[in-house]
Amino acid sequence: MGANMARRLKDCGFKVSAVYDVRPEVAQAVAKELGCEAASKLARVTELSDVIVTVVTDDAATERIYGSQGDTLLTGAKGKIFVNCATITPGVHVETERRAEKAGAQSLEACMASSITQAREGSLYLMCGGKKEAFERAKPVLEKLSASMRYIGGAGEAAKVKALVNMVMNINTAALAEGLGLGQALGLDLAILREVFSQTGANSRVLQTDGEDMQNREHSCFFSASHAAKDSGIAVKLAEEIGLNLPLAVATKKQYDRMVAEGLGELDKSGIAELTFKGRHSSKTNSRQQAA
Repeated sequence: MGANMARRLKDCGFKVSAVYDVRPEVAQAVAKELGCEAASKLARVTELSDVIVTVVTDDAATERIYGSQGDTLLTGAKGKIFVNCATITPGVHVETERRAEKAGAQSLEACMASSITQAREGSLYLMCGGKKEAFERAKPVLEKLSASMRYIGGAGEAAKVKALVNMVMNINTAALAEGLGLGQALGLDLAILREVFSQTGANSRVLQTDGEDMQNREHSCFFSASHAAKDSGIAVKLAEEIGLNLPLAVATKKQYDRMVAEGLGELDKSGIAELTFKGRHSSKTNSRQQAA
């Protein structure tokens, strides 16, 4: 996602001054392509840039790069603005804003809906949270990355919305896998079944993106099962904190947790079909081979 966002901004005339990745070889390849520096230190990215866009995996990674000690993005950050696109716990976005402001900088969460292709095309849907001033300041960059964006509110608010988006998407994905799995077990033509689904109340965006892949066992990763487990977990935790029972979200998280535990976490989320289609998942080893 980050590499494609950098490519998009370069195409739009922005100067991409530096890239950083925990895998140096990845940063070096992208830097060579874009004609910029492959920074070996986080602080170097901040030194070279006015707007710093971050796309990392989880809470721990976010807290590391926006830390208060050692090599972090907040070293020498006065006057800079940070745009954090990670899908993480809302409270971590709130803490990131606090740390940025303490360093004399601004931060904005820009939670992304869509995937790798949309990042390259600049057609992401962005949900933004933070100070309105930070949102307005980041707009020239965000407008080139997105087809549409919405300012949700203060820090953490966009992250709550994104957690619910992914929670519902993951439930829909699990439900579709069960519907198609049962259809196969009943001897139905899955191409016809998917067409009927598309014309009825069973239709969904997930049917369009994942239905054929589930049928054909094509699980090239656009949004991994491990990320689906993490994101459903964020929503479930939010519900637990306010005493709300979400049985479908909990059940879906357990399915994605199972994929991770059985070595299938790096498959696309559509790989959940490997758990539900009859005869596909007889063992961890067999499933890994069949789903690859």
